[in-house]
Amino acid sequence: MAEVTVRNIVKRYGSVQVIHGVNVDIADGEFVILVGPSGCGKSTLLRMIAGLEAISGGEISIGGRVVNDVLPKDRDIAMVFQNYALYPHKNVADNMGFSLKIKGRPKAEIEAKVKKAAEILDLGKLLDRFPKQLSGGQRQRVAMGRAIVRDPQVFLFDEPLSNLDAKLRVAMRVEIKELHQRLGTTIVYVTHDQIEAMTMADKIVVMRDGKVEQVGAPLDLYDNPGNVFVAGFIGSPAMNFIKGKIGSKDGRQVFVSDAGSVLPVEGRAQDGQPVIYGIRPEHIDIAPDGLPATVSVLEPTGSETQIFAKFGEDPIDAIVKDRLTVRPGEEVRLKIDSRRVHIFDRQSGARL
Repeated sequence: MAEVTVRNIVKRYGSVQVIHGVNVDIADGEFVILVGPSGCGKSTLLRMIAGLEAISGGEISIGGRVVNDVLPKDRDIAMVFQNYALYPHKNVADNMGFSLKIKGRPKAEIEAKVKKAAEILDLGKLLDRFPKQLSGGQRQRVAMGRAIVRDPQVFLFDEPLSNLDAKLRVAMRVEIKELHQRLGTTIVYVTHDQIEAMTMADKIVVMRDGKVEQVGAPLDLYDNPGNVFVAGFIGSPAMNFIKGKIGSKDGRQVFVSDAGSVLPVEGRAQDGQPVIYGIRPEHIDIAPDGLPATVSVLEPTGSETQIFAKFGEDPIDAIVKDRLTVRPGEEVRLKIDSRRVHIFDRQSGARL
């Protein structure tokens, strides 16, 4: 196990800069997820940690050793790729043990390590099969097994679940988290799926356009997003955003949208200040003293109902536990939990 430190990392392709002075500290044994939309630079950063991409500036250290000029094979890391990268002509056991074989390790040692990894990943009955005889989830476990047998200081995962169906992704999330808990190895994991990030990570690094927007524990980012981008990216369904300004009504501070909706808020800004009002769908409920909203669409899922509605001209999305029979065009009363409201500066997007 080892800590990973990324200091002022820059990446350029010719005159185009894609990573802009990124700093990340990953503790020994920590499960850190780099998350962000496609093209934000998260996979490029992971590949620079692996040594598969040269850095244009800055410093990367693994276990206290600067590895800027160290070859990938000498960094004591193991990488699990999105497409599994298995040898089709080798069976599971040979795929898992190949890296040890090319290092000249004794056959008995290779067999012992492959057997141990197979037990951890429930692959014992598949060791004689070839990749084409395996399901997507089994192939992914073989790729993970190949990494485990190397006993690296750091595991690197590059969107390993993106090729799996929804049900299998959930199962593999649990397997990878259990693997981390069992081995205690440092993991750096890349995904564009914020649900994966929320459910698996000890710490999340949210990236956009080659920069780090915010770093923190999953629930810290959910409860205290630093800006509009993080607030909208973390949490599913996404947070509601309404543009307007802070005003007052009956001696109390309120939010007044550009379309004229008056919504509750607890004082965090000056009267007249242009802001963006944020509230998560799960922090809105149906109540007799709620604000009238016109229903556009209902989406019942069994355990809850998602309501797409409007406060006047302002769209609002709510998640409630009730099973509703209301029709589109009819009215419901939605009550916002004012303690859960987020207020952002309209110009900078920063949380106030």
